[in-house]
Amino acid sequence: MNKKLLTAALALLICMALCVPFSFAEEEEEESSFFDPKDTIVVTPGPTASPTPVITYTTPAPAEATISPSGSMAIVITATGDLTIGTNYKAYRNLDASIFGKELKRQGGDINFYLRNIKDLLSEDDLTIVNFEGTLADQVSIPSSKRSNEFLFLAPTSYAQTLPDNSIEAATMENNHVMDFGEDGYASTMNALQSAGVVVSNSTTLGIYEVKGVKIGMLAYQTFNGGYDRIYQTLQTDIDNARSQGCDIVTVSYHWGDELDYHPNANQQKLGKATIDAGADLVIGHHSHRINPIEEYNGKYIVYSLGNFSFSGNNKPSDMLTYVFQIRFKYRRGEMHGTDFRIIPCRISSKTDYNDFAVTPLTETRYIDTVLNTLKKEGQYISHPVESYPLEWEK
Repeated sequence: MNKKLLTAALALLICMALCVPFSFAEEEEEESSFFDPKDTIVVTPGPTASPTPVITYTTPAPAEATISPSGSMAIVITATGDLTIGTNYKAYRNLDASIFGKELKRQGGDINFYLRNIKDLLSEDDLTIVNFEGTLADQVSIPSSKRSNEFLFLAPTSYAQTLPDNSIEAATMENNHVMDFGEDGYASTMNALQSAGVVVSNSTTLGIYEVKGVKIGMLAYQTFNGGYDRIYQTLQTDIDNARSQGCDIVTVSYHWGDELDYHPNANQQKLGKATIDAGADLVIGHHSHRINPIEEYNGKYIVYSLGNFSFSGNNKPSDMLTYVFQIRFKYRRGEMHGTDFRIIPCRISSKTDYNDFAVTPLTETRYIDTVLNTLKKEGQYISHPVESYPLEWEK
């Protein structure tokens, strides 16, 4: 063989051997790496989460009610999907090396960058609830039960301040990532959020937020590993307890269903309706990383999945569209006399070609229509889909 041809062929073979295809996981994930389970940092023991239902926080200075001449006012609650910030510790034990850390550097180190495009919207409501999915801790140890997991989400405790700084007042702490770093990691996260003034709720913690003289109670559960049975056993008692604590509005958040599904399964639909029957005023869902339709049942709403909100697990997810749900509780002379809702279609990134984690309301009609059409299409799988998805409040 010609020596030049032989040399070219060998070079081509070497190049083919070295060029390993790069891929992104479909759901939460960034690229993975090898992990040594012995390479851990031991957590400094922290407080143990209380197994007893408690009121975690009440605003020290409730906002004054704006009452119209007719004696009416409104309470606006915003609900979002999964909020995951920081690094996947299994791939990047150094935050600076993670995809989130690199984006943070590009943003000049301003940790509030990921909420900059949504802050004004959240500042206009009375309460914003997010599903916080991950751990806030400055030292961590990975439990043996988690060492085979590909994704463990971690951020410094100082990041808790980004929630109140951007008008996020409450966070639910029931999902499949809150125990990524065990009981100590969970306690650290709860303490960081509460110390920042964020109301937290989980299956044993009732969160209460008071605004304009109205108390809003928040309950949260996850349905995995026998969760449905546990929820049915305590749901009515938990909602009754919230009412006995003086809650005028009760919301229930669920981490449920299957990842990547665009509509709820039969178990979700049954539990959602049972929750309304038990006295809840609103059901909020997440976990699938995909948007799901909204059901109106007995005059109340079941929001089956709000998808992702800000999500640092993947810099090129296959679906970056989501929406924020807002509900308005209307009061007249101290009595609730109706509700209406609207949605704000968003992208989990300010970019279209990659995820920069900065959740951004959509402005282009084609993207907004994609969100609306998806919700309407998937509504065929539920019993009582809402008739429309308004983008503005009713007059």
